[in-house]
Amino acid sequence: MTVIEAIKVRSSCRTYSNKPIEPHQFAVLYNFLEANKEAPFGSKVRFRLLDLNELESGELKNLGTYGVIKGARHFVVGAIVKAPWAMEDYGYCMEKNILEATALGLGTCLLGGTFKRSGFAGKINTTKDELLPVISPVGYSSGKRSILDRTFRLVAGSNKRKPWPELFYVQDTDTPLNEGNAGKYNIPLECVRIAPSASNKQPWRIVKDRERDNFHFYLRRTPGYEKYFKDIKLQNVDMGIAMCHFELSAKELGLNGKWHVKDPCLKSPGLEYIASWVAHA
Repeated sequence: MTVIEAIKVRSSCRTYSNKPIEPHQFAVLYNFLEANKEAPFGSKVRFRLLDLNELESGELKNLGTYGVIKGARHFVVGAIVKAPWAMEDYGYCMEKNILEATALGLGTCLLGGTFKRSGFAGKINTTKDELLPVISPVGYSSGKRSILDRTFRLVAGSNKRKPWPELFYVQDTDTPLNEGNAGKYNIPLECVRIAPSASNKQPWRIVKDRERDNFHFYLRRTPGYEKYFKDIKLQNVDMGIAMCHFELSAKELGLNGKWHVKDPCLKSPGLEYIASWVAHA
């Protein structure tokens, strides 16, 4: 499965069969997590694949997903050192884990608020300098969704995505970028459009230079959305996911570039500048 195929077929799975991951798939995913440490902004990140069936009953009491996830025995859990852009780096690397699991035929579901963070943090021994922003169950789908699963999808509008003109622009946020004039970056932008995000808010906005294939990533923050989290900014994690989808799909198509942080100072009321993708000449 290509990266673009994995992006297109990925969907959130909240109900699992409790079947252990096959040894070969487990080894591939485990090794991928161990090697997945390079982030766009250079943050120090690490991941671990947990098997809850290997834990003692007492330990299990400290772990949980408030009933949101059913039947999962494996979880991808990670930690990142506090730093500027740490949330974006974590989202970028975590989404690479998700796409790898998808390519292996495994289900996943990013969890940012509906899990006992302290319990999972304890299992990977996070330090005082580290944060655990998001985790994901990973395994085989049970083949049917629970009532709670269906409710979550309905409330979040999981099958709905904003149209292009609300997300992508040319030169400034007054001029929408449509699929018909996106050229060779049509697919990478569509891969961003269908990316997962907390509560399906899709907080990313992207402005393309008029004459060059440079793309400036902005965050439109939802007021009050993150008031319950002190250092963890889920919508910044979402921006890292968007960056991951854009970069990996672009490179798969032979469209190479690099991330730069140089605010172009475009007219962007209500938006926070994050980074720019600068295409190689």
